[in-house]
Amino acid sequence: MPIIQPVAELIAAARLLIDKVGVHEAAELQRLDAAILIDLRDVRELQKMGTVPGAFHAPRGMLEFWADPDSPYHKPVFRTEKKLVMFCASGLRSALAVRTLQEMGMENVLDMEGGFTEWKMQDLPVDYLT
Repeated sequence: MPIIQPVAELIAAARLLIDKVGVHEAAELQRLDAAILIDLRDVRELQKMGTVPGAFHAPRGMLEFWADPDSPYHKPVFRTEKKLVMFCASGLRSALAVRTLQEMGMENVLDMEGGFTEWKMQDLPVDYLT
């Protein structure tokens, strides 16, 4: 069965419709308590590479369920008025995640450009799971 629309096209389309912040702006928003950073990566990625200090881990596969207040899996962190800054390893999954949350009606979601890879490249703080 052929792929109807390649994932690269989905990501490109999503990026046209979402708001983005760089890693330094995301760090500043977090420092000012104006945003919660949401790590979408798989737990094995966090164990191997670390995460942003203070980030909330929401595996991409559970995001819609955790964000939906009517879901039995809902997490209160998604009820905030603060900005929710999504990130993954490089910004691909997070772009799709932000777009999906927008489609669900959330307006306070942002994509962290470059993801955790860019965060580390900019020598921003990293927490390692023990």
